[in-house]
Amino acid sequence: MISKIIFKKITFNNLDYKKFSKIISKKGFFVFPAGPAIATIQNSNIYHKAIQKADLVFFDSGFFVLLLKIFKNIDVDKFSGFKFLNLFFTYLKKNKKTSVLCIDPNSKFSKSNKSYLKKLGIKKTYNFLAPKYDPNNLSDKKLLKLINKIKPNFILTNIGGGTQEVLGMYLKKNLKFRTTILCTGGAISFFTGDQAPINTFVDKFYLGWLVRLIFNPITFLKRYIIGLKLIPMVIFSKIKIIN
Repeated sequence: MISKIIFKKITFNNLDYKKFSKIISKKGFFVFPAGPAIATIQNSNIYHKAIQKADLVFFDSGFFVLLLKIFKNIDVDKFSGFKFLNLFFTYLKKNKKTSVLCIDPNSKFSKSNKSYLKKLGIKKTYNFLAPKYDPNNLSDKKLLKLINKIKPNFILTNIGGGTQEVLGMYLKKNLKFRTTILCTGGAISFFTGDQAPINTFVDKFYLGWLVRLIFNPITFLKRYIIGLKLIPMVIFSKIKIIN
């Protein structure tokens, strides 16, 4: 069984969702890069570096997983941000003393996220409204001060891909204690209802892209066109397999 692959100097981990309890027990910086985001690594050094610095890189993109299978005969399991959060929220229900900080893009999402976590029984929920970060010059001492004060068990960076990973790298480097940083982006909104209604069936059969496209065609059509650049990247790249 394939344990990991190295693609463009990024180590992707082929993880088994059945071993979630073991995965979540590890403290670290976890990232879930979408296909269109992976397609931009050649044009964004800071994003590429952030993904490389992650402790665990998940196969979030069904498109990437399919391309590996079709063009490289590499068989790995998709482990999306949706699937991860579904398991994570079940974990939180059983561990209600856990503390969670959500880094949110706006007050509407912040309210929804806080309400959802409260319904799970998590009393120690915190929210931080993210400013408009510049990925090439990212710094946030206010956020660092808050995190070092409350020391959350988990940090959910519910902001856009390409920026959240750089923020995660910044936090990992500058925090005074070890915690778990989950760069799952807008995936929490599938549960709160703020985004397209993706469920287990849709995620299992790689249909998330279609649902998103139907509900927000202007935004996602552009992203998916960018994501097509991943095809030649996979075809012409040397990929190292680690068993």
